[in-house]
Amino acid sequence: MSYVDGFVLPLPKSKLDEYRELSNKCADIWREHGALEYRECVADDVQPGKLTSFPQSVDLQDGETVVFSWIVYASRAHRDEVNGKVEKDPRMADMMQPGAMPFDGKRMIFGGFEMLIDR
Repeated sequence: MSYVDGFVLPLPKSKLDEYRELSNKCADIWREHGALEYRECVADDVQPGKLTSFPQSVDLQDGETVVFSWIVYASRAHRDEVNGKVEKDPRMADMMQPGAMPFDGKRMIFGGFEMLIDR
């Protein structure tokens, strides 16, 4: 069964173009190293909830939007293999420097998930 890495992060709306450029580079790198899918989505209809919501999950501030992303792999072992290659890819070095990300990484949530249903 497939395996998914999922991400939710706050993005300043003013940095959407910068984020798109970064995401396109990352998509190329992950796909080159074997990821099956690489998806990045910008919030269109996400309202604050009473108890939980996408905006609350990242402590969304004025002028920000929510980005929801996922990468699909053949399995957990495949994910670990691909991510190992990505970490060693020299194209990632500049992007991983402090301050290089166009968003607050401290408010990003992420994790790995086993696929429950895949149709």
